[in-house]
Amino acid sequence: MTSSTPDPAASGSTPASGAVSSPGAPSPGLAGSGLGSKHETVFYEGGPARGDLIFNLIFGLTLIGIPFAVGALIRAIWLRFRITSRRISVNGGWLGRTRTQVVYSQIREVRSVSRGLGFWGDMVLVLSDGAKLELRSVPRYREVEAYVNEQIAARAGAASKPSNGFSVREDRSAA
Repeated sequence: MTSSTPDPAASGSTPASGAVSSPGAPSPGLAGSGLGSKHETVFYEGGPARGDLIFNLIFGLTLIGIPFAVGALIRAIWLRFRITSRRISVNGGWLGRTRTQVVYSQIREVRSVSRGLGFWGDMVLVLSDGAKLELRSVPRYREVEAYVNEQIAARAGAASKPSNGFSVREDRSAA
């Protein structure tokens, strides 16, 4: 490999995850976490809906709307969604330090409600153990909800089929 930029693999220093990435090449999956896959496709990656921020900042001009405006500003700065063919990841919390990941086989139900005249919405993922994961201000939430339901159905269909290629067969020679 000939390039003008220094190659970290050639110098013997590799990142902690073992993945080597160059500045011009896209990093596989979630950078530095080792969670990416060649078979994982990204459906949506980004922050909350911009309309939510705009609406709440306008509403924040009133005394009652100030807490809503602050909440929308915090969400716009630190909340990030990543919805792929294998999992849903949510980075949020104070300074974006809280990471939650859910694979589709853990999701039992998806509930949603529209906001902002239907341009964005809130979703709640009910997990198989009864826990709930809230996704606030999801842009194109109807498309995201349909995609998540498709992935859940695909995982449920794959789980009901034998995965190793063997099927159960009755032994009729004993009778």
